[in-house]
Amino acid sequence: MTDQGQSFHNLQLTDDGQLRHFLTLDGLDRQLLTDILDTADSFIEVGERTIKKVPLLRGRTVVNLFFESSTRTRSTFELAAKRLSADVLNLDISTSATSKGESLSDTLLNLEAMASDMFVVRHSQSGAPHFIAEHVTPGVAIINAGDGRHAHPTQAMLDMLTIRQHKGTFEGLKVAIVGDVLHSRVARSQIRALNELGAEEVRVIAPGTLLPRDVESLGCTVEFDMNRGMRDLDVVIMLRLQKERMEGALLPSEREFYRLYGLSQEKLALAKPDCIVMHPGPINRGVEIESAVADGPQSVILNQVTNGIAIRMAVMSMAMGGQLADRNRKQSEVVQP
Repeated sequence: MTDQGQSFHNLQLTDDGQLRHFLTLDGLDRQLLTDILDTADSFIEVGERTIKKVPLLRGRTVVNLFFESSTRTRSTFELAAKRLSADVLNLDISTSATSKGESLSDTLLNLEAMASDMFVVRHSQSGAPHFIAEHVTPGVAIINAGDGRHAHPTQAMLDMLTIRQHKGTFEGLKVAIVGDVLHSRVARSQIRALNELGAEEVRVIAPGTLLPRDVESLGCTVEFDMNRGMRDLDVVIMLRLQKERMEGALLPSEREFYRLYGLSQEKLALAKPDCIVMHPGPINRGVEIESAVADGPQSVILNQVTNGIAIRMAVMSMAMGGQLADRNRKQSEVVQP
């Protein structure tokens, strides 16, 4: 394990290996990732009930602390918390004291003073949730909802849940991640999860201008030609072209990108007949993917959205459980003679 992985491991997990925070997939082993998937599976049926609630976080307060806008991620976290019976506060950063000059630390202290139990953090700066987890009052859980180009662990895990539902196992799977890997926080988390869960091969398919320099060190192979890269695939994950994060002319044009790297029916036909198509959203139709593919029989994109609620319920409940177990253990150590 790398020094960074060990740091995250020590911060994220209790002494007995339970989740305390959920910041990254680095340092988490296959068993814990599988436990998250299994827990999420148990929550799927909650969404099918007449009353879509379980009492696991009753009396707890969850704060959605989004420094970046994200309708899909924020709404699924809010829905997940409410299905766990938590009280939810959505903090609008654009009108909060932070935008008026108050430091992040002071904002957190004020939120903690309101007896908050969990912060769901989305931030443009890589490492921001880790910083918050290091400085937050003990007993408050931090969930990373996406930070900079670093990680988006709950998105990666909902993708893993979707793959497992459709493929049964990760063993022997060939998976490709296509598009703007350079600016994608989720691609790094997906590569980590796929390798830890036992996928046979993880490919990234992209132009050189949209690949990190160290991408192969993440645990994947690189293919610049999409027609070659699509062959024998079981899963293809398309990425959003993150134009708002790009600096300089990384692409000749959207039309040229679609011609070379957009997922059309013709390119999909090069993969295995039962290859599933995924996209974390929002989709730029006609840029990353053809509408006929996005809405076609091999697309599981809407399944991903549904699974996002279950995964976020799993992570939130497990982190809160870990915090409680950690507190009880420390209290018992204090009272022992």
